[in-house]
Amino acid sequence: MVDLKGQYDKIKNEVNVEIQNCLENTAYINGPAVKEFQHDFEKYLNVKHVIPCANGTDALQIAMMALNLQPGDEVICPAFTYVATAEVIGLLGLKPVMVDVDPETFNINMEGLDKYITDNTKAIVPVHLYGQTAEMEKIMQFAKKYNLFVIEDNAQAIGSDFTFENGVVKKSGTIGDIGCTSFFPSKNLGCYGDGGALMTNDDELALRIRMIANHGQEKKYYHKVLGCNSRLDTLQAAILKIKLQHLDEYSSLRNKMALYYDENLKDIENVRIPKRSANSSHVFHQYTLRVVDGSRNELQRYLADKGIPSMIYYPLPLYKQEAFQQYVDIGFSLPVTERLCEEVISLPIHTEFNQEVSDYIISEIKNFFKS
Repeated sequence: MVDLKGQYDKIKNEVNVEIQNCLENTAYINGPAVKEFQHDFEKYLNVKHVIPCANGTDALQIAMMALNLQPGDEVICPAFTYVATAEVIGLLGLKPVMVDVDPETFNINMEGLDKYITDNTKAIVPVHLYGQTAEMEKIMQFAKKYNLFVIEDNAQAIGSDFTFENGVVKKSGTIGDIGCTSFFPSKNLGCYGDGGALMTNDDELALRIRMIANHGQEKKYYHKVLGCNSRLDTLQAAILKIKLQHLDEYSSLRNKMALYYDENLKDIENVRIPKRSANSSHVFHQYTLRVVDGSRNELQRYLADKGIPSMIYYPLPLYKQEAFQQYVDIGFSLPVTERLCEEVISLPIHTEFNQEVSDYIISEIKNFFKS
């Protein structure tokens, strides 16, 4: 689905020097590269504080702990997303309140969301799915109306820009109270293992996040709050420091491949190409089609037979997962989410755009729908 080897080959000399530096100075935990990457990332995002951590799931959990959410508090999140978004809500004794998404942008649908508000609603977690930012202006207005915290799940949209009605442009993950991201290897900004980060413009929140991620201590061996152990190791920070310099280039190359797909797939009757939001740029973590004639699974099998990988993100709504049955009433249903689970299919998308490979994928999709 991604060409990590090709990507590495282009930057291997830079990366190998950084890794060798880490090995020679032996500062494997909280070494210089961690601070350097943190500073560079803050500058790139134009945000006051970046706090690296061990992975994106930890980032979400630490964010909710830092906001002092209590057992029984309700947190609104989309039902069409990766499990981690709702998983950490349940792990902390909170209640995930799952809502529907827009059928074209795949992001949380703000229409009619007021009906989910109760006295226990304390936060909302918009997920910037597949690479473009959710409707953050509407989300921030909604949050202000109901006095909610906003935690951005930005694992798939690092580098995306959101433009407000007044012309102000902000990076995804820097708009709400806290942004969270993952550096899983296949992400647009991925390391060579696990990694994650939180971002905020709130000084007090940043201090609390740092304490929670470091066993609840501000000063070594003096623990103010209950925390966890969640660190980005120095080797991964060194790699990310190099890859961050190429992030905008990677986004541009992904867009090039996405536009090529668009141009060649847009006229297939039963296929819907990805819609671009009017307010957000797209960094195409995934290029996701909708197959609206019920043949999605058959198409995936056909592509596999032709040696073409594809993925279904996601095949089952969160509220239908066995792990979340305690949070929903029997018969609970969100029509758009259920339809998307039957229609979506993501195609390979690379930072190493290869027209020959793209032409082969496109031709086989066309062949499938001709037969």
